[in-house]
Amino acid sequence: MIQTSPTDRERRTRKGNGKLIVVRREKNSITVNGHARYEKCGKDIVCAAASILTQNLISSIKELTDDKIEYEIEEGLANIRFLDLSNEGNILINSFFIGICDIATNFPDCVKVVKN
Repeated sequence: MIQTSPTDRERRTRKGNGKLIVVRREKNSITVNGHARYEKCGKDIVCAAASILTQNLISSIKELTDDKIEYEIEEGLANIRFLDLSNEGNILINSFFIGICDIATNFPDCVKVVKN
């Protein structure tokens, strides 16, 4: 679990500008969209954490499974599409959501997870 100091909590409240990362889980896709705006570009630990989890999910599915996925990544947006994931692929996605939900719990003004 990520521990935050009181100054981190205060900073999140001060920056409550409505900007956030939305992670959406559909039956055959995951979309990560937006910017955390926790800090300025290049110093935003929340955005960096969400980005690396997303990139690691894509790399892990490609390297550790035979699952076929399609994905696109651009600044502030990642779309991952898949069909019929293996057990291993599902475990990797579950692991991604454990990490991203931990971030959302600790930085609720920065990250929102939506599962449909």
